[in-house]
Order: sequence, then structure tokens, then C-alpha cells
Amino acid sequence: MKVSCHGDPLEVRSPFDGTLVGTIPTATERDMDAAVHSAQSAQRAWARIAPRERARIIARFARLVLDEEARILNIIQQESGKNRLSAFEEVMDVVRLSAYYASHAPSLLRKRRRGGAIPVLTRTLELRHPKGVVGVISPWNYPFTLAASDAIPALLAGNAVVMKPDSQTPFTAMMVLELLERAGLPEGLFQLVPGAGSFIGPLLIDRVDFLMFTGSTATGRTIAQQCAKRLIGYSAELGGKNPMLMLADADPEKAARGAVKACFSNTGQLCISIERIYVNEAVYDSFLREFTAATRAQRIGPGYDWTIDVGSLVSAKQLETVSNHVEDAVAKGATVLAGGRPRPDVGPLFYEPTILTNVPDHAIVAREETFGPVVAVYKVWDDDEAIQKANDTDYGLNASVWSTSAGHARRVAEQLEAGTVNINDGYAAAWASHASPMGGWKLSGVGRRHGAEGLLKYTESQTVARQLIHPVAPLPGMTNEDYGTFMSRALKIMDRLGF
Repeated sequence: MKVSCHGDPLEVRSPFDGTLVGTIPTATERDMDAAVHSAQSAQRAWARIAPRERARIIARFARLVLDEEARILNIIQQESGKNRLSAFEEVMDVVRLSAYYASHAPSLLRKRRRGGAIPVLTRTLELRHPKGVVGVISPWNYPFTLAASDAIPALLAGNAVVMKPDSQTPFTAMMVLELLERAGLPEGLFQLVPGAGSFIGPLLIDRVDFLMFTGSTATGRTIAQQCAKRLIGYSAELGGKNPMLMLADADPEKAARGAVKACFSNTGQLCISIERIYVNEAVYDSFLREFTAATRAQRIGPGYDWTIDVGSLVSAKQLETVSNHVEDAVAKGATVLAGGRPRPDVGPLFYEPTILTNVPDHAIVAREETFGPVVAVYKVWDDDEAIQKANDTDYGLNASVWSTSAGHARRVAEQLEAGTVNINDGYAAAWASHASPMGGWKLSGVGRRHGAEGLLKYTESQTVARQLIHPVAPLPGMTNEDYGTFMSRALKIMDRLGF
């Protein structure tokens, strides 16, 4: 397994301390042409392989991931700066997703009989064909999970994949490719094309048959326009400003522990992490006390042991964004209850887990995605106010509801404008329910990951209908009027019989 590119070398440095992780050549336009051509050639043979045989390769891949767990965790941490538990969540997620699709893809892709135009006389089949070459633009924040989550269903559907990994995390994507090929994936079917998104992205979109993108809403809009010019399919998970609702009957201690994980896992660099918390006034003081104490107790630092709770931000750009959001909020009247400052004494890109209250609506952090370890907490008086404020955003990716009453929580959850809603969990319960679709409403995305939708979006549907005895038309010698009368009576009979 190697990356066959010939452009300028890309240096990858660890967010922990700036040390060199490694160098990798970037793709030129000629490299992109070669990658797509190779993928197209491999895909034609791959599409002829039965889905059950493809699934066996993915099942072997999942076993290899477990065998190589320690090495995978180290590479993820080196490139992204996250703590070990957050890196392990990626391994756990990839194994479970692979198992789901390896088990269910053959059934989801099989030919299906459908109701025909005329009962008995029309035999109709629905078939699923691969798109061809799927382009994937994967992000740095979950480089193992998201590279695998998008590649695996695309491959199982019979496609080839050409992936542009983020420039901060190419070696993690290379691990995905290495393990897939060790599991038996044909060489050339999965290609990596590293490089700057502004250069590689347009080249990729101009050559592939479908595109999957994970990233910001602003970039998602640009990519959508580029895909539209070619009339190719497009799916995207974009930004979020995800709310958590603490209802009056929530357990403050349990909710506080859940909020710490929901807000600060992966140093808050998670599309579905919580950035706003709306707490019913009945439990506000007790929740805030527990949440503040638990947040201040978080252990921050670099390293590869399991005792660290919060790792590094990924880049100076992310550190600047987080700092600006907090400073702007404080300047406009917000109160810092925990954190609120960078930690250069720990490492160049560390920032303390931060809780803000009294955040005015015109503060940047109230409306824009921070994508860091910062959360704003608000007091609300009832469910209606909490729901209204939670939905008062252009985003709709994820949400969380906390309550000791399942029925109460579900009624509130069903009123939230978000693609996934977790009850008594921040994000993992819905995300890891791989049999169910995951994606965003409003400006948070297009299309879905996971479940049947996450696989079938990488296919073209085809209807093949075989008409028996006679075409759907008047019989020889029958007038059009007689045909209309006959078919009108037939339609009434079909309606009564439920056809």
C-alpha cells in the first residue's frame, strides 16, 4: 500500500508539541487523473463480485482494526492531538459500523420485486447499481471514523473510492487503506490523493460520479455548487450548534456527568458535540454546581495514556477561533464559570474546558459554531421555552434531552429540529445506532450516513418491468373508448382488492 503522488511533500506535525509526524507527497492534476483511472478500472471488476463476498472483506477489516488497535490509536493521537479515550471511540465506532454493513449490505442490495403496472401481467424488479467512482473529502477531527464510515458503504455498494484526507491527518487515512487491502480489497479500488482542499477538491469533483463531504457549512455550499454543475450526487455532514435540554425532572448529577462528555470529548472538536445547554430553573442551580465542579476536574494534557480527559486543539487556527469566541462573549457581558483561557504551559494548542453563563444573544458564541471546548448555559422556565430556544438556529445536526421520565423526554425530543436526538446521552447513543440514519436538518447537511440510506445513496436504482401476454395498450381491434371503459372497470376492481 502506498500513495502514488508526485507533488510537493506535505509535512504533518503533531498538535501536542509541533514535532514532525512524517511527510507525504501531495497529488498533482496528473496524479488525480491516474488515481481516478485506476479506480475506474478496478471498479468494473469489483462491481461483478457478489455483495456477500465484498462483505467478507469488510468483516476481515473489522477484525484487523481490533488487532491493530494500539497502533491505530497512536497514529490518530499523533496527528489530531486528541486524548486516548476519544481516539478509542473511533476504533470502537469503525468496528461496529463495519459489522453492521457487512451483515446487512447483501440484503439491502439484493433485487426486490415490486408491484407491477397490471397485477399478474406485469413483473417488476428494483435493482441497485453502483455509482462508479465515489469521491470522499474527509476531515481531521475524526480521521479514522469518518474515512472508514464513508468508504465502507461506498465500497460495499460496488463502487471505487478516491479520498482526499485532511492535510493534518493523512496517515490515519492511510491506515484505513492499509487495513482494507490487507483484508482483501483489490489494489487500486481505494485511492488517496493528499493535498490542499482548494486545489484537490475541484479536481476530484470534476472526475468522480458522486461526492461525500464532511466539513463546514460554508465549504459545503461551495462544493454543492460544483457538484450541481456536473449534475452528480452529493451528500454532506456540515456544521452544528447543538443544544442540550435539562428538563425539570432531570437528575442534575447524572446530567452534569453526561454534559462533560457531550461538550468536551475530542476537545469539543466534534460536529455533534453540545455547545448550548438550556436548563429548567427547577434544577438550574444544582446542575450548574455539579457541571462546574466536574468540568474543573478534567485532566488536560498531551500524551498516550488513558488518564487524560482533554487533549489538544488541532491547530493554531482552532485555538484562535476558540479564544476569540470566549473573549467576545466576556466583552459583551458573559461570565466564565470554568476555564476561559489557553494553556501554553501544557502545550502550544491547549485550551481549558470552558463554561459560560449570561451570554447575550449577539455574542458570536451564541450563534456560530465554536468547534472547541466551550459551552454556554442558559436558564429556562419550561419545556416550551427550552424547545423554542433550541430550535432558534440555522443548524439542525444533533440534540440531547435529559429527564428521568422516558415519555416526557421523548415528547420533547420529537419537537426538536435536529437529525439526531439523544435521550440521557450527549451524542454517542444516536451516532452509534448504525442501523438508523444520521444527518443534519437545515444548514447542517444533505443526505444521511448510516442505515439503509447511508448505503443506498451510493447506488443508482433501476426498475426493470416485464410485461406478459400484451403491452399496456388496447388489444387488437379494440377502440380507444372501449379500452378506456375496460380499464376504468379494472381500476375499480384493483382498488377494491388493494392492488
